[in-house]
Amino acid sequence: MHMADALLAPAVAGVMYGASTVTAGVSVLKIKKENDSHKIPMMAVCAALVFAGQMINYTIPGTGSSGHLCGGFLLSAILGPFAGFISMMIILAIQGIFFADGGLMALGANCWNMAFYGCFLGYFAFWRPLMKNPGKVKIILASILGCIITLQFGAFSVVLETSISGITEIPFKTFVALMQPIHLAIGLVEGLITSAVLVFIYEARPEALSLPQNMEPREGKLSLRATIIVLAATALVTAGGFSLLASSHPDGLEWSLFGNAEEGYAENLSLDEENFGYQSDVADKASLIQEHTSFLPDYNFPESETPAGTSFAGIAGSIIVAVFAVAVSFLIKAFRKKEKAV
Repeated sequence: MHMADALLAPAVAGVMYGASTVTAGVSVLKIKKENDSHKIPMMAVCAALVFAGQMINYTIPGTGSSGHLCGGFLLSAILGPFAGFISMMIILAIQGIFFADGGLMALGANCWNMAFYGCFLGYFAFWRPLMKNPGKVKIILASILGCIITLQFGAFSVVLETSISGITEIPFKTFVALMQPIHLAIGLVEGLITSAVLVFIYEARPEALSLPQNMEPREGKLSLRATIIVLAATALVTAGGFSLLASSHPDGLEWSLFGNAEEGYAENLSLDEENFGYQSDVADKASLIQEHTSFLPDYNFPESETPAGTSFAGIAGSIIVAVFAVAVSFLIKAFRKKEKAV
């Protein structure tokens, strides 16, 4: 669901940058008030895990489309909504800058569509209410409902932003009719994947989840360190190995716009992939910057489609995301100490 710059008018992109920036600012202020010793390593490893998970597109049977993990709900269930949102922003920024996944002008919109709903709506409407008395069944229920509903909001926001941008070749009603059902299926699969990860953490180390503080202590099967090691290993194996098994079908957004007629499926809006949407000087400049910063475009070596390139990109990306997450965490912690000293 990463939007390209061509789907947005500069004014709409600017508004979405503003909305995401304000949300990020509020999130940083909230995180500064927290004092959770395990938050930094969990933020790093979970951000890397979501980055790796987003590399694996899973086929939606009978459609010619695919989906991938979004991850906002997963991150908020572990880190809380504020650290979860910042983690998703780091992931999306790294993807856009170094891997040319999603437009740089569209980054604010992508943060809103893929992070805001999963982290905040998912957490406050589904995770927190159902976790007053946590259990495996409730974790599964919260994950499936949370992922499905928040992905519906994200998909509709894509349609709305595109429509407000005035891109006439993308009719609103048709776009809605394509985007919502396909993301319903994608959200269901994401919910199942998310529930599996959260149930594992709940069994291994329940205090690593964002659960009520007055919850009765429950002994986990693993130490926190062992849990983090398992999650880190899973991220690296997923990024470097399982990413090679990703579906070649277009994701839900690309499928809605361009169809998949060459493989015998629907044409959908049947837009020209090389020439569609809103052309602007701002988008052209953002694209030029992206050409210089993306050292592994499309998650591979430049002008290459080798499996080794995909594995390298996945592992490198996961490490970069983890490092940035740690750096941001320490930066926020440093500001908190400075304010206390003053």
